[in-house]
Amino acid sequence: MEYELAQLTSQIKPLDPAWAARAQERLDSLTKPVGSLGRLEELAAQYVAIREELFPPLELKRVVVFAGDHGVVAEKVSAYPQEVTFQMVHNFLRGGAGINVLALQAGARVEVVDIGVNHDFEPGLNLVHRKVAYGTRNMAQEPAMTREEALRAIWVGVERAQEAVEDGVDVLAAGDMGIGNTTPAAALTTVFTGRPVGAATGRGTGIDSDMHTHKVAVINRALSLNKPTADDPVGALAGVGGLEIAGIAGLILGAAAGRRPLLLDGFIATAGALVAVQLAPAVKDYLIAAHRSVEPGHQIMLDHLGLKPLFNLNMRLGEGTGAALGICLLEAGWRIYREMATFAEAGVAGKKE
Repeated sequence: MEYELAQLTSQIKPLDPAWAARAQERLDSLTKPVGSLGRLEELAAQYVAIREELFPPLELKRVVVFAGDHGVVAEKVSAYPQEVTFQMVHNFLRGGAGINVLALQAGARVEVVDIGVNHDFEPGLNLVHRKVAYGTRNMAQEPAMTREEALRAIWVGVERAQEAVEDGVDVLAAGDMGIGNTTPAAALTTVFTGRPVGAATGRGTGIDSDMHTHKVAVINRALSLNKPTADDPVGALAGVGGLEIAGIAGLILGAAAGRRPLLLDGFIATAGALVAVQLAPAVKDYLIAAHRSVEPGHQIMLDHLGLKPLFNLNMRLGEGTGAALGICLLEAGWRIYREMATFAEAGVAGKKE
């Protein structure tokens, strides 16, 4: 599977600036002062460059939510019990979660993937069954995954992206569900950015100061035990990562290989982006950071990746909620680009030379 992953990453190329320039030429001809719609114009130009079409469609949107459990919850790093993971998967499938509401507003379909939940779901659910393991192991005592499990989880994400592209999906967004997953996300932040664990670790689902101090100590113990390095992103995932984080990394790689933009949500999704960009640096061109999470490590991640979020609404839910809102902004930029009249079409005088 290492060979297949290397083949996939070799297909991912940086965006051709000529396409962005062609998009910008049209944007500058629209009935507005040049650059006056700011980031919306940037989004439109990036989308044209990703798709390599002057007027690409933007109709089908999909939010892929990867669900997985974490053995490190045994260290009491979360305010919520592990069973909340599978209970929330049922909530997603019933349409009762935050991501369901915001995806509906964005006109996006929600796809829920069991990549590693510590639960057997009954048959007949509208659930993508791709369980690699019944959660990770306790990374503070042993590697969270084997290398083979990490690779399989990445490939689950790749296949979700490939299937979406085959279905005609125009834009993808990454979401997550997994009690305890801010712990591996913080660990991976330290691995890939070099920042200390204390700076990368937040309060997750709402732990108090004592639990936060304990959480930092647990992550430091896991890093000391497993010794992950940025030079081996798959090994880092195996040592201190999560199955859903690996799935998101694969989704990002598959989206970029299929020339589709990937809307990032918050802390967990961006942990997946750290892995994906380390595997294929050109992936960064295909990423859109929707928002800036309350989690302090998220800004560290964004700075490392050179990504500027579209908004900051003090969100920290996960599930892909911020990414769903980001889809709305991407579509707004696309509609401006496609539907706004040019000066020539409107018979409006342009700027004086």
